[in-house]
Amino acid sequence: MPRVPARRERLQDNEVQGHKRVLLAAPRGYCAGVDRAVITVEKALERYGAPVYVRKQIVHNIHVVRELEAKGAIFVEEVDEVPEGAHVVFSAHGVSPAVVNAASDRGLQAIDATCPLVTKVHREAVRFARDDYQILLVGHEGHEEVEGTAGEAPENVTIVNNPDEADTIEVADPSKLVWLSQTTLSVDETMETVRRLRARFPELQDPPSDDICYATQNRQVAIKKVAREADLVIVVGSANSSNSVRLVEVALEYGAKAAYRVDYADEVKQEWLDGVTTVGVTSGASVPEVLVQEVLRDLAHAGYADVEEVKTAEEDLMFSLPKELRGDGKPRGGRVGASA
Repeated sequence: MPRVPARRERLQDNEVQGHKRVLLAAPRGYCAGVDRAVITVEKALERYGAPVYVRKQIVHNIHVVRELEAKGAIFVEEVDEVPEGAHVVFSAHGVSPAVVNAASDRGLQAIDATCPLVTKVHREAVRFARDDYQILLVGHEGHEEVEGTAGEAPENVTIVNNPDEADTIEVADPSKLVWLSQTTLSVDETMETVRRLRARFPELQDPPSDDICYATQNRQVAIKKVAREADLVIVVGSANSSNSVRLVEVALEYGAKAAYRVDYADEVKQEWLDGVTTVGVTSGASVPEVLVQEVLRDLAHAGYADVEEVKTAEEDLMFSLPKELRGDGKPRGGRVGASA
């Protein structure tokens, strides 16, 4: 069942020097790929009935996962936990061909909810591997998206976790080298990693188009603007959400005096507000807006009722649902502006 927030004393309206306010970043929350993935599970449950199995968390947000569990979704780590012939949804982060084959071998009815922007990176990996390039994949080893992309061309992919690794990575042929990236990284850190790689390997090629997704970039741009004026930044998002964790780091790097990540409003601590006049609020790309509104309500009780939205971009991208779930009326897909 979805988590019931723990009881705690209401945040206190303590006196501070200056006018209390909230700067609310926009865009924030659900991106098109997350919206599409969540709707995919909901539609699969409507069409096929419970249970529908999902490999890994459909998106990296514990509240979303618990809500879908309450509706009949069963989350598993690997497809060998799914009964033969059952329906299984692949998460928004994507899977390797090995996972696809394992599902097929078990006769599973697979529905692929991989974000189309992640699929684009997979196709780039396949194409460059076919041309015998070594692919330097900038990303976090062990992250589901990185595992899926690397699995498209395991003999050709070398993972570069951070800028420091760029200084030590070894390559076979510097003239046949390309970099790709995980879609949810810090833009600044990724560019620093690439800068260091190119300093060592001047012939390093860029991906055909930007791999870091528009939603990740837009949320980082918005929090950079908010952070310059914020005494405190609160990022709503789960600990395993790469883009949410990056928002905390970006906020601190761009001037916020303090920044914290929370899953729920009841995790905001009274002491964080000591001496704070301006609170910045944002959310990761897999966070439903209801969780942000709960934070805003609690902050209002503490005297931060003046909310100013800081908008840096408009988002209206939509993705069609997987083909197995189309054909029941007007297509529904990800709607950005609400947001992996």
